Amino acid sequence: MATFTLPKNSKITPKGKAHTVQGASRVQKFRIYRWDPDSGQNPRYDTFELDLDQCGPMVLDALVKIKNEIDPTLTFRRSCREGICGSCSMNMNGKNGLACTTSIEDLKGEIRITPLPHMDVIKDLVPDFSHFYAQYASIRPWLQTATTTPSGKERLQTPEQREKLDGLYECILCACCSTACPSYWWNSDKFLGPAILLQAYRWLADSRDEMAGERLDQLEDPFRLYRCHTIMNCANVCPKGLNPAKAIAETKKMLVERAA
Repeated sequence: MATFTLPKNSKITPKGKAHTVQGASRVQKFRIYRWDPDSGQNPRYDTFELDLDQCGPMVLDALVKIKNEIDPTLTFRRSCREGICGSCSMNMNGKNGLACTTSIEDLKGEIRITPLPHMDVIKDLVPDFSHFYAQYASIRPWLQTATTTPSGKERLQTPEQREKLDGLYECILCACCSTACPSYWWNSDKFLGPAILLQAYRWLADSRDEMAGERLDQLEDPFRLYRCHTIMNCANVCPKGLNPAKAIAETKKMLVERAA
């Protein structure tokens, strides 16, 4: 039987730092993944107790409070806090999501926070998106046309044509779906993953784009598209309520119709 072991520097040390709070009636404990590449030490979990009566309602509020008042070395991404940008995507109690839209009260027991699965970690809760963004660039996510736009006019769509983009353009590239996909964990070097494939279909579905053939040629590959096995993890974790698996199925349908 084959045996698999993790590299020594990836194993989590048994004990991290603990920060307690005294005299609070509503105490919530957060167990947060910590790793500093400059320290030379293995990752660890630090535990922080917060008084919920002195903290905002969202997980991001707790992280900001910890960083501002307890441990300024805690590192995570955040931006607009309104669930649009996707910067604060992370794994909370085993499920990917946005810290800014995840309520503390919706998470039961001790709240464990880790970086998005599968991705290399830069520091603490910050994953490396370099490969993810390179895959996004590879699908050429912009309008491509062969004909010249009439001078002074826009490329128009009917309401029905515009409606086909609903459920696609809202993607914020938070990577929650891709990092929840086992096929992406195993084949991320070749498989584009749910987020990028949803973005690819967004342009295939756009009536103004005139490069559908070239886009389909790029996707017609045993790995880029067809590693999707429709287990629906992507739809289950999307903070915007989108369905990447449906977009992938529609892309496969276009390829079949083209070959018929």
